[in-house]
Amino acid sequence: MSDALPHPVSIAARGPLTGTIRVPGDKSISHRALMFSALAVGTSRIEGLLEGEDVLATAAALRAMGATIERRGDGVWQVDGVGVGGLLQPETALDMGNSGTSTRLLMGLVASHPITVTFTGDASLSKRPMGRVIEPLSAMGADITASPGGRLPLMVRGLCPAVPIDYTLPVASAQVKSAVLLAGLNTPGTARVIEPVATRDHSERMLAGFGAVLSVEETNEGRVISITGEADLQPQSITVPGDPSSAAFWLVAASIVPDSDVRIANVGLNPTRTGLIAALRMMGADITELDRRTVGGEPVADLHVRHAPLSAIEVPADLAPSMIDEYPVLFVAAAFAHGRTTARGAHELRVKESDRIAAMLAALTACGVTCEEYDDGLAITGSAGEAIAGGATIATQLDHRIAMSMAVAGLHSRAPIDLDDAAPIATSYPGFFSSLDILIGVVAGEAA
Repeated sequence: MSDALPHPVSIAARGPLTGTIRVPGDKSISHRALMFSALAVGTSRIEGLLEGEDVLATAAALRAMGATIERRGDGVWQVDGVGVGGLLQPETALDMGNSGTSTRLLMGLVASHPITVTFTGDASLSKRPMGRVIEPLSAMGADITASPGGRLPLMVRGLCPAVPIDYTLPVASAQVKSAVLLAGLNTPGTARVIEPVATRDHSERMLAGFGAVLSVEETNEGRVISITGEADLQPQSITVPGDPSSAAFWLVAASIVPDSDVRIANVGLNPTRTGLIAALRMMGADITELDRRTVGGEPVADLHVRHAPLSAIEVPADLAPSMIDEYPVLFVAAAFAHGRTTARGAHELRVKESDRIAAMLAALTACGVTCEEYDDGLAITGSAGEAIAGGATIATQLDHRIAMSMAVAGLHSRAPIDLDDAAPIATSYPGFFSSLDILIGVVAGEAA
């Protein structure tokens, strides 16, 4: 994970993308499926788990705290949980690799257990501030010692019993919300999170499925999520839908590369995750939902996307929470649109695996695209469907989404785009290049 050697890759235009692929299991749901299964008493079964490095970091951490987690030969994962309150003191520090989700959610779990845990990570994760999670968990009684700037390495000394709190999110963040809810699982009384702007609700859906006493109320202050502690979670059988954040790269690639026609099977369409689809449709993208259904409490469909001319828009800021991870590839779509697209309202991009606004500004500018930077986004003048210049080496900054977004840009560039390091892609989409090979006709079949 954190010590992977750089893996440079060159991406050149190869003609239209055609065929059917499957994307990996949803990363957000995969993390939570492992964590909640580890806190249930009994054996849970997880099908379709994303086997990327971020999720494997979560699995390793939970094993270190007492859960039994095994991958069976048929690809199904089996988890024997320790029960809420049953996490054990790990013998060594927990290496989170590049995973901010693992770190923030596990900090929440540990905060209300009588154990002390040190969290470490790779160079990219160690630059990311954890203050937004430290604040509410400290209010619940956890003693947290962080490196300067609220960064990793950090140590969490849990308090049991912890103190239930009412916490209003100062910035829309599903990770901070989930950390408080997870701490609340082992806290007597009722903890409440108030989110003025709704964020992805996978934690709420899945916790209710595991038997937690949880309610969601719409108020004048926003959504109020309440969880009653000292929970008794029941083991479950979970099917993880395809990750919409991974599907995003092919939605944009097929939209910008002429004559493309792609079907992406089994994509999760939780309404808190579909902002990119809404934005692309506003731009004129041809995206159709097929065989819409419900899997494991989550809406799912196959997505059929065909090349279509894109037009510039002003991206509504209220879409930001439902597409925060997709902004880099939305910037790529804007680079091929007709006119000047403005995408703002995404302050959180500054503190992701990289400063994604600065990273994409540098990458697109190097490839001949005219951009203007704001503190919360970019304005991008598109090529009106023509190939962009390309011909640059991109500093991916240990960020999987920067790497994959610029790989998509290379599929419709006059000169190849070189990625200085494609290794981080394995954190969320290990089969990305296999999927690309299928869509450009190098190999036959489906890939995930």
